Amino acid sequence: VQLQASGGGLVQPGGSLKLSCAASGIIGSINAMNWYRQAPGKQRELVAALTLGGRTNYADSVKGRCTISRDNAKNTVYLQMNSLEPEDTAVYYCALFTDIGDYWGQGTLVTVSS
Repeated sequence: VQLQASGGGLVQPGGSLKLSCAASGIIGSINAMNWYRQAPGKQRELVAALTLGGRTNYADSVKGRCTISRDNAKNTVYLQMNSLEPEDTAVYYCALFTDIGDYWGQGTLVTVSS
């Protein structure tokens, strides 16, 4: 299984970014595809989760600003991030949870700065 994350970059405060994570070589049934982030000096944290059934869960810090979605045909999960703040600066990772195992992407850097 490979996860390819993309879409990170430098954005000004108040700006938007859309992250993508394409999964390939999936074996087994998908239970969830989630986004996490890790800021410098901090632990990795869950940003948004999307279950196979379509349930979503967001970190309090991003509620109302981020939307997780999925294109099942493309095995791709997205994270639309709006009203970005400097505190959103981090490496963002996608993760795929299946009934066989858990898989992580390589991360994409998001920097929010003026």
